[in-house]
Amino acid sequence: MPRYTPAEIEARWQAAWTENEVFKAVRDADKPKYYVLEMFPYPSGRIHMGHVRNYTMGDVIARYKIATGHNVLHPMGWDAFGMPAENAAMAIGGHPADWTYSNIADMKEQMKPLGLSIDWSRELATCHPGYYGQQQALFLDFLEAGLVYRKNAIVNWDPVDMTVLANEQVEAGRGWRSGALVERRELTQWFFKISDYSEELLEALDSLDNWPAKVKLMQANWIGKSRGLQFAFSTVDAPDGHEKIEVYTTRPDTLLGASFVGISPDHPLAKVLERDNEDVAAFVADCRKGGTTEEAIETAEKLGFDTGIRVRHPFDTAHELPVYIANFILMDYGTGAIFGCPAHDERDFEFATKYGLPIISTYLPSEDADEELTEAYVPPKTDKVFYNRGFAGDQWQTGLEGIDAAITFCEANGVGQGVTKFRLRDWGLSRQRYWGCPIPVVHCDGCGVVPEKKENLPVELPYDVSFDVPGNPLDRHPTWRDCACPACGADAKRETDTMDTFVDSSWYFARFTAPRADTPTIAEDAAYWMNVDQYIGGVEHAILHLLYARFFARAMQITGHLPKSAQEPFDALFTQGMVTHAIYQTPTQDGRPTYHYPEEVDLRDGKAFLRDGGAEVEVVPSAKMSKSKNNVVDPLNIISNYGADTARWFVLSDSPPERDVEWTAAGAEAAFKHLTRVWNLCDRIGNMDKNAAGDGDEDLLRAMHKTIHDVTMGVESFGFNAAIAKLYAFTATLQKSKASHGAQREAIMTLAQLMSPMTPHLAEDIWAHQGGEGLIVHAPWPQADEAMLKDDTITMPIQINGKRRAEIQVAAEASKEEVEKIALAHEAVIRTLDGAAPKKVIVVPGRIVNVVA
Repeated sequence: MPRYTPAEIEARWQAAWTENEVFKAVRDADKPKYYVLEMFPYPSGRIHMGHVRNYTMGDVIARYKIATGHNVLHPMGWDAFGMPAENAAMAIGGHPADWTYSNIADMKEQMKPLGLSIDWSRELATCHPGYYGQQQALFLDFLEAGLVYRKNAIVNWDPVDMTVLANEQVEAGRGWRSGALVERRELTQWFFKISDYSEELLEALDSLDNWPAKVKLMQANWIGKSRGLQFAFSTVDAPDGHEKIEVYTTRPDTLLGASFVGISPDHPLAKVLERDNEDVAAFVADCRKGGTTEEAIETAEKLGFDTGIRVRHPFDTAHELPVYIANFILMDYGTGAIFGCPAHDERDFEFATKYGLPIISTYLPSEDADEELTEAYVPPKTDKVFYNRGFAGDQWQTGLEGIDAAITFCEANGVGQGVTKFRLRDWGLSRQRYWGCPIPVVHCDGCGVVPEKKENLPVELPYDVSFDVPGNPLDRHPTWRDCACPACGADAKRETDTMDTFVDSSWYFARFTAPRADTPTIAEDAAYWMNVDQYIGGVEHAILHLLYARFFARAMQITGHLPKSAQEPFDALFTQGMVTHAIYQTPTQDGRPTYHYPEEVDLRDGKAFLRDGGAEVEVVPSAKMSKSKNNVVDPLNIISNYGADTARWFVLSDSPPERDVEWTAAGAEAAFKHLTRVWNLCDRIGNMDKNAAGDGDEDLLRAMHKTIHDVTMGVESFGFNAAIAKLYAFTATLQKSKASHGAQREAIMTLAQLMSPMTPHLAEDIWAHQGGEGLIVHAPWPQADEAMLKDDTITMPIQINGKRRAEIQVAAEASKEEVEKIALAHEAVIRTLDGAAPKKVIVVPGRIVNVVA
């Protein structure tokens, strides 16, 4: 009997798909389009099982949509700019471009054996001038439309790498690569005006019906709409020009508990004091050594400097509050100044305790609660509390009611006004590094900041750069940096900052619609292919990437590069779980464990042992695959040993796709055995006597149509593991079947079609083996016969005196009278009644019979 040989089968069918250009996407007005996209990868050089799972999910959807008559766009690209390439160049003495393109080639060759339905003719890399040149064109259009501007801003500065870091690149107050303590530094930066769209981006979340609720909530919290009070404290003994300190608060209901005012080290008042006071200068210099991230601020020790300036409380002018410069206040949040109410804010409580400031409660859990608080009392705003120092007659209010009452009272008494604000700040896109998209502007002494002319795009990165010293090599490259002003022709200098890599990933989905165009998009292609019908990726990108992409789609629509219908670019979003694996470790003398790869370990009797030497290994329960813990499984090894279809089947079958899946050698082996069983079943059916009579044709075909229905529902709802469970069950039914060759052939060909999105190579081979016409990838998706889904008979339980005692088989269309007659004739009922008539018989059609004896 022939054997199941994945290596031979998979190579053959991949060649057939390539030869026939099966997955090449071309506009076709006669077909409904479907655009499926997975978040594109960073070219690190190696794919991992997380890639396999992510792209297999997208592939299942793409292949299913092809089978259901859709014109499918399923592209692939590379998020190729960023610091890792620059770091590699510094470490190995190479060039970021060479490192990146080499990794792209390696990863592409690793992905090809998976048999993904990708249109490789649309492949793009964000580091290619053909891509980033059009990104520069977008920047110029955004600049002309007023969507980009330049200003001084406080940034996270890595003093070792000498570059600005995004908040997510700061870990525990240190640069993610260098480990250096991050400093605050004021630099002139470019910004996208995303904050102008805060309300629109927030409200539009309600229209994203096919997005996970958790992602929408995360975005809503990040945008952070709040209603509060903006007002000013009058100062005492402040320098001229600083007679008031503006404050914005989301908790005006705590104003009567204020005990101090805090200002940012970068507040205009702090800067004035810094010039004339060495102690202030030293303090703010220390503050600027801290990061600007929320994590850094929350975890750092709360420090303050008493300026000696006081402010008058607006409702008790005899009561003066001290003004502190505080290290936990940022200038770009609110007004750069706050009032502190230690009784109801943990940060303020810590600060007040440290500096001996009053702690005055404004609300309590009950009327008789002790006003002397030993910790901050911060209940949810929706909780009702007792306001001992409130702004309304009704002292029992929720926090939200208290806030509204405070705003109403303050406005009525001329103390500020209610204001709606957003947490979302404008997007700073400037990065002081080489390996990124150059910002296409020129600095001219006579003309100022001048946009580059579009005919001069792309402004390409120079290849001849050196990474011998820290900092941005573009600053040290005179033949690239020095240029002529596009406006007046005088000597000028190029902008040496490059764009944040989030810019690259904020519009790639639109570029895929026309990846070789000499404009960012082509109107006809964008109108046909957009929106992305199904977007798939990790939940870790739920906020920044997706929010920035939503903003970019709006900006591209405003500047004429996308239709208005594409303002929300992703119709449906799915966030998949991770692939995990056990960690194998042995102790060392210094107390730090040595980690071992799975292939170095043998599992026996629930324990793990090193293959080399036999020492027992500690097994740490399943964790995210990580190179640092060596708990990674190389997909190429799995494909080599078992085939791509086995890897695809396993990552889809073992867990719901939104949850983590644990990779185990036993699971992969079991998946391979099942696929072998299916192939052998196909071979057996192929060798059957074509004319021999069989038994049970209708039962087999009825089971087949139920499986068609259930698998279709599973695929359409991302229930891949549930769909595969149905395929397992139907395979078992077919194995046991004694039906005729014709019925079994129809069943195995249908099974192949239903498996084809998950195991496309095996499915093609079965289809060809059974004489199917053309390629299975082109075969229309099987349709369930509704008549076959209805059972001729149904099983109904019999409940006697409230307890289930038996069950009966009845015709699906049987009347209540017929069902009652059959139930009363059942042995269990006769035995219970013992000749007596039942007190009551209740028949619930299709469900249950209740007999009361």
